[in-house]
Amino acid sequence: MREDRDIQNIIELLDEKTSSGVSRIHIDVEEAPEETIKEQYHHGRCDVGSPWATGEVKNFD
Repeated sequence: MREDRDIQNIIELLDEKTSSGVSRIHIDVEEAPEETIKEQYHHGRCDVGSPWATGEVKNFD
């Protein structure tokens, strides 16, 4: 089945990431053309795309 292979591909991708030392992974599933992968890297420990990571949170005085 194609769905089983798709799931296996995702598992292999995640295994490769964790084996190479990636400690935090956030996955969004969106409708996109087949075989489309978008990867975003972020220096630091806050969530990619969060208000903290994008600088939208202002410092409180």
